[in-house]
Amino acid sequence: MSQKKGRTTFPTVPIQELPESAIASAAEPYRPVVLVVDDEYVIADTLAQILKHNGYAAISAYDGEAALETALTMPPELLISDVILPGMSGIELAIAIRRIFPECKVILSSGQPTSARLLATAGSAGHHFLFLHKPVHPTDLLEHVSESLGGRKQPQAEPLPAVTTEKGLR
Repeated sequence: MSQKKGRTTFPTVPIQELPESAIASAAEPYRPVVLVVDDEYVIADTLAQILKHNGYAAISAYDGEAALETALTMPPELLISDVILPGMSGIELAIAIRRIFPECKVILSSGQPTSARLLATAGSAGHHFLFLHKPVHPTDLLEHVSESLGGRKQPQAEPLPAVTTEKGLR
């Protein structure tokens, strides 16, 4: 980065010098961006993997602040969030995301009984979100994701890698 007469200039890199992974291919299928937020890493990462294997571009975040930063970098078409998060709640996150990205769909989930009260408060303030009780079966989640994204055709699932054992494929 350099400055010329009050202007900041950035170095440029010819497109031919970019690695293949940095160049979006026109042949790549459309993959809706889904932001998955849960303070339990295993849940967030597992849901993101399930979504990725079913053709979505899924990203994990583990708290509301990190989710907002991620959303600003890669705007989501769908937010899936736990209601109870450290710091900012999933409801506060959903409201903030919708202010920035009004077309973003939201699915909230929780296994905590207090979440119903929080959702009712948000609903009375005009914020309505789809709510799923935890645990959610992956098939049900995928169905809700597809419905939430509207009439868009669900992407094709990626084949799961084969697992081999001493006796062969399973």
